[in-house]
Amino acid sequence: MTTATTHLETAASPSASTGPLRGVLWLVWRRHRAALLTGILVTLAACALFSYQRIGLMDFLGGQQATREALNEDFQHSYGSMFNGDLQFLQLIPVAVAVFLGAPLISSELERGTLQLVTTQSVSRGRWLAATLALPLTVVTACTVLLATVFQWLWSPAHSLVVGGDWLRSGPFEVTGPMLAAETLFLTACGIALGKLIKRTVPAMLATAVTAVVLGVVWGEKLMPKLGTLRSVTYPVNGNAPSLPDDAINMDDWVATADGRLFGFGTCVNDAHPDACRADKGIVNHVTQYLTFDQMPGMQWLGAAILLALTAAVLAFVVWRARRRPL
Repeated sequence: MTTATTHLETAASPSASTGPLRGVLWLVWRRHRAALLTGILVTLAACALFSYQRIGLMDFLGGQQATREALNEDFQHSYGSMFNGDLQFLQLIPVAVAVFLGAPLISSELERGTLQLVTTQSVSRGRWLAATLALPLTVVTACTVLLATVFQWLWSPAHSLVVGGDWLRSGPFEVTGPMLAAETLFLTACGIALGKLIKRTVPAMLATAVTAVVLGVVWGEKLMPKLGTLRSVTYPVNGNAPSLPDDAINMDDWVATADGRLFGFGTCVNDAHPDACRADKGIVNHVTQYLTFDQMPGMQWLGAAILLALTAAVLAFVVWRARRRPL
């Protein structure tokens, strides 16, 4: 009798239990405990590190009486590399979870033939699927929410200094609030779906990694900036640009006519007679479009809602296909 058969028969037994985990949940934990335990331990270690880093950060901020320029220079020297490392680590989490947990979750069972035993035991296919999806995704949600919460506690006091105050394009937007959990769940669901379709663990992991990179580029460059409503400031072509609000992100610059028609910022710049060119087109103003820091929470919740809806759709596809097609 194989180990997989023994585990499955044990899971079907009412007495199978390790603490709060019983039956199929116990079996899912046992099959994937290495990845799940690694995730839990990494989460606890990272949260402890973030808490330790905050102690030094608060001492630094509390003892500073320098000008804004000097403060920024001192901060980058003392904490710039630290925050860059923290952000890179957190940004890798969705991809790592999708590749090393999501992709093998079902594909490894299909490859080994474990799931074929479901029909010969007292465990129904629906019960198996529910446990296989629910337990890992619950652990992923708990870990990513905790990581995002503790990191935001570290980042918030210095948010205007970290990565030059670029909260949108340099990482903080994606790893604080609900976004880290939502992105991780979505990419993990994509990994699960690819594993179900490909049915081989290593190819599924490679396909998940490529998919995560492609989706990350599309999300970050095309969709994420559109989550907020752009605000704008208009000033004369030959005038001085006004200061944007603190922590604002400059999204785009234009030149415009008096009635608000926009042209690219470089319009007429390379013309032999730029003033005549602008006069011919009626260009009289510069327009700067930007997003403000107070828009960040609303943008994050909107982005998370979109990603969670996509996650639900992908998981529904996985369940539908698993129930309708042979395992």
